[in-house]
Amino acid sequence: MGATLSTRDHLLQVGLERLRSTGYTATGVKEVLDVANVPKGSFYHYFPSKEEFAVEVFRLYATGEMERSARVFGDRKVAPVKRLRRYFEELISVYGQRGEISGCLVGSLSLEVADHSPRLRSELQAVYEGWQKSIADVLREAVQQGELAKSTRPDALAEFLLNSYEGALVRMKAEKSDRPLENFLHFAFDVLLKKQS
Repeated sequence: MGATLSTRDHLLQVGLERLRSTGYTATGVKEVLDVANVPKGSFYHYFPSKEEFAVEVFRLYATGEMERSARVFGDRKVAPVKRLRRYFEELISVYGQRGEISGCLVGSLSLEVADHSPRLRSELQAVYEGWQKSIADVLREAVQQGELAKSTRPDALAEFLLNSYEGALVRMKAEKSDRPLENFLHFAFDVLLKKQS
């Protein structure tokens, strides 16, 4: 029998589902409270504002994504570039057009609130930096193992891959199609990161 979530954790879970499906602006505190079946006073006991609530929801999301990357990237039985491809394939299966809720919360919040909320922008920047570093570490490993040329610049390449993936997600939303994500996978792995002889 699983442990019952605390009121705070329950609010964060509901908030995560609402932020992912409707975005920051369209998600109201009252809506979260109604879905969670929690009184208003409980919300403000745990969170001083909607913005601070969104920060905590985003941290919950980011923690789950860090666990995903650690699991996939930590499988040392698989070659580094193959691990990286598996990672992006898993992300696409979860956040692509056919996912339960398509789109990435990092990208969505970046587009929706980064210009208006220095607090959330700071959280987003930290997540992008950590995400990019984890990709760059796998690329460094690929260079060390001879999968990629010694001249490869892992940090810059990781930034390019991350930006390309996030851009493909945005276009996927506009087109209601996984084609941009499939195109990203093809050019990233069958062209750019193809094993060099």
